[in-house]
Amino acid sequence: MSIPPQIRYRDAGVDIDEADRAVSSIKQMARRTFTRGVLTDIGSFGASYQLSGLRRPVLVSSADGVGTKLKIAFLTGRHDTVGEDLVNHCVNDIAVQGAAPLFFLDYFAVGKLDAGVAASVVSGIARGCRQNGCALIGGETAEMPGMYTEGEYDLAGFIVGAAERSELLTGKGIRADDVLLALPSTGLHTNGYSLARKLLFDQAGYRCETVLPELGGSLADALLAVHRSYLKPIRGLLKAGLLRGAAHITGGGITDNTPRMLPKGLAVAIETGSWRIPPLFELLRRIGNIPTDDYFRTLNLGIGMILAVPARTAGKAEAMLRRLGEFPFRIGSVVAHRRGRPRVAYQ
Repeated sequence: MSIPPQIRYRDAGVDIDEADRAVSSIKQMARRTFTRGVLTDIGSFGASYQLSGLRRPVLVSSADGVGTKLKIAFLTGRHDTVGEDLVNHCVNDIAVQGAAPLFFLDYFAVGKLDAGVAASVVSGIARGCRQNGCALIGGETAEMPGMYTEGEYDLAGFIVGAAERSELLTGKGIRADDVLLALPSTGLHTNGYSLARKLLFDQAGYRCETVLPELGGSLADALLAVHRSYLKPIRGLLKAGLLRGAAHITGGGITDNTPRMLPKGLAVAIETGSWRIPPLFELLRRIGNIPTDDYFRTLNLGIGMILAVPARTAGKAEAMLRRLGEFPFRIGSVVAHRRGRPRVAYQ
């Protein structure tokens, strides 16, 4: 009887030694994000965090991914920014509800693990966590042969934050005549990349290294611009009692995201000429002859966050935002919603 050949895990496509190298570098980066609430080290079966300092704490959580922006990272071999995109996106999603981030966990899945690429991705996650005062306390690095195309991976994250119950932003305080202040985005953020890649690469024939004068650099630089965090301005306005609601402009654009902060009976009127749409968005519109409704419903058009503030203190809110290094602009107001009308009206 013949003896079958020995087959190791590596023969099936999983390299445990490479995984150990990746985890070792990840541990070091994660530890540099630890805050006082972290109770366990990286490598435990579960991460522990002690919540303190709040009287009536409410936990606020969110999970998200980077989407097909990852395709640009694959094309360019630049993996150090998508992790920061991921953290900032998740931070913004809980910040609009009045929460400050506590801790973050990531999920990195790949067909064949490259410890260098994994470390580069996690370096961006760690950087985003440090900048937002958030601890990277755990995650999962999964090597799954056959699940992903060679050289590609998927990336997702889960965040938990907390807020005093009395400081939660539920939108219930928003009133008709409140002013809408907008804060600029840094490019596409993490949405609209499937459309952008189709238009720029398939239809226009550009490459990542193509330099376009109107963009002031290469397409790669424009498309990989980091999805910024709005935590600092939101927390500043909230603590000053100047904020009634906030909307993170992500998938669905201004059209679908702005109503998410509104209570029933209210809508918004947006003045379309009140801000300058950045050249990248106008380039996409020209190439694809994008219909106006799709344009406002797919892309952020240079607006990453919309804030609802009382009309009587709007000037004070603007002044505070400028002191925080922001460049706010008024884009409209909250109005009564009439049955049968859209909740976002463009003027």
